[in-house]
Amino acid sequence: MERNLALEFVRLTEAAALSSARWMGRGNEKAADQAAVDAMRKAFDSLVIDGTVVIGEGERDEAPMLYIGEKVGRRSEGAPAIDIALDPLEGTTICATGGVGSISVIAVAERGNFLHAPDTYMDKIACGPAAKGRIDIDLSPTENIHRVAEALKKTVGDMTVVILDRPRHADLIAEVRKTGARIHLIGDGDVSAAVAAAWPDSGIDLLIGVGGAPEGVISAAAMQCLGGDFQGRLKFRNEEEKQRALKMGIKDLNKKYTVDELARGSVMFCATGVTDGPLLKGVKMLPNQQAKTHSLVMRSKTGTVRTIEAHHNFNLKSIGH
Repeated sequence: MERNLALEFVRLTEAAALSSARWMGRGNEKAADQAAVDAMRKAFDSLVIDGTVVIGEGERDEAPMLYIGEKVGRRSEGAPAIDIALDPLEGTTICATGGVGSISVIAVAERGNFLHAPDTYMDKIACGPAAKGRIDIDLSPTENIHRVAEALKKTVGDMTVVILDRPRHADLIAEVRKTGARIHLIGDGDVSAAVAAAWPDSGIDLLIGVGGAPEGVISAAAMQCLGGDFQGRLKFRNEEEKQRALKMGIKDLNKKYTVDELARGSVMFCATGVTDGPLLKGVKMLPNQQAKTHSLVMRSKTGTVRTIEAHHNFNLKSIGH
């Protein structure tokens, strides 16, 4: 994939972030999410790509736009064939309540290089480059914490583990506390949390727990760009989800997926902050119909990581209206 594609895709996350940020703190999750989806969908029309959404807003009958299997971009002769994993607004509740760390995110790979993950749950573990190869989802949280602490040359008491604050994680939280490690509980947004585990100076050393499977694929793409590590195993809630996974080509329902199996080859990752978070600043609405965005653009092929601060003038372009 051409390197300038990454900078084209950040325009999409900027558009979705600008549009959904208008709904920050207004208590309407559906409106915030729809604004992000609509803006991103419209922005796709300007890209000369043969794109297929493999991780999207759900199945076709559940999502009017950006659903799994949807074709996007202006297809023409020579347009690159690429697969797209996206979440126009990761952390809809965060945005609607004016909380911390909602983002708009896209990951891109050459055709066939993303796991086509069904819309179910995934057991996940993620860490940064210094501990790559040391984590194993088949081991206990205690063992993984000690392994990562050793790799980072930290005491367990100085480790910080990020976990989604959910009732299903009560036993996990109790076990992590028993090790003496510190815990950062988050209400939503485990893509941001996974990226933070590999981000210098984030203060996060490890992500553990169950979250969305589509977000797991996006997180794995980010880890490929940052040199971090990620493992996941699908966790189905019912028989219907298992059958859907089999139809999507999943052969082993209990398989442990490595980062290379979730996101292969040359991948790109773009994210724009919607609300202020540990990785990205949120959209700032400025006087005179202007705004500022903060984005992250990464490529696995070169390991290049760019942070982009962009100023937008709504007197000259219309986004989110």
